[in-house]
Amino acid sequence: MKLFKYQEPLLLECGIKLPGLEIAYETYGSLNAAKDNVVWICHALTANADVADWWKGLVGENCLINPEKYFIICANIIGSCYGSTGPLSVNPLTGDQYYSSFPQVTIRDMVAAHSLLRKELNISKIHLLMGGSMGGYQALEWAVMEPAIINKLFLIATSPSESAWGVAVHTAQRLAIEADQSWREHTSDAGAKGLKAARAIGMLTYRNYTTFQEKQTDPDPEKIDNFKASSYLNYQGDKLVKRFNAYSYWLLTKAMDSHHLGRGRGGELIDVLKTIQQPTFIIGINSDILCPLDEQQFMADHMPNAELYAIDSTYGHDGFIIETQQITHLLKDWI
Repeated sequence: MKLFKYQEPLLLECGIKLPGLEIAYETYGSLNAAKDNVVWICHALTANADVADWWKGLVGENCLINPEKYFIICANIIGSCYGSTGPLSVNPLTGDQYYSSFPQVTIRDMVAAHSLLRKELNISKIHLLMGGSMGGYQALEWAVMEPAIINKLFLIATSPSESAWGVAVHTAQRLAIEADQSWREHTSDAGAKGLKAARAIGMLTYRNYTTFQEKQTDPDPEKIDNFKASSYLNYQGDKLVKRFNAYSYWLLTKAMDSHHLGRGRGGELIDVLKTIQQPTFIIGINSDILCPLDEQQFMADHMPNAELYAIDSTYGHDGFIIETQQITHLLKDWI
């Protein structure tokens, strides 16, 4: 993991300045002489900069997004707990960790940090900017904020603004975290039980009825407790608690709620989408109940140079990281 240290203040959308910034990032491959082989990948909510690990089958050696051909970059978003400045970081003004005092961040703030790293790496053009889910939020914002920098876009399971449904899901998750008696304690494991519950709520939207029926139905009709579906949600919750942080989860769901391409740009999503001129490849997943296919269709209808394809998957929203074979097949022809 590489670390970029930015010594100047960063003004956030909320009006607060971060006094300096650290961005954890990974690169794969090499920048070619023409500097036209950059693929920048924006990650989703609880992922990190190691994109070759979490997007196996699409990114890495012998994959479509191959470091032998491309210079691949993925940066950890600010507010996260995987190396970039976030709630567990030390506030240089106080000498203490931020915890609950970390300011509100937005998708645009994350992109502003990405742009600082881009300049540090002397990258003037991004050949392909790609992202799924919350990563797609960042990619869309970046295409609007720095249109001359981005040549092409690949978006999957994402939308130009957070839906009321998405806000409601995130609110339920934050309520679970806030109900934890340890929430707001100044420790790194504050809100851990609430985070487990929030993850369980999230899993219901990342997958769907069909997936749970197929994978988690108990074969024993005599059972009255300890069901497979319950064990699965407990397992997924425990797994996230071991690798993530409640402060970051709470903060980043707030950032997703703020996502709206029209904010400060006249308010009309259609008008803003029309300004995104880059050739754009969009994939939706037919079983996705978190970012339904209608949201990708809306983008394709109003972005001048966009193509939309839907993939069949029982995995719902999580299909964007699971269905790499289908994604590769479609994206390969477009690239």
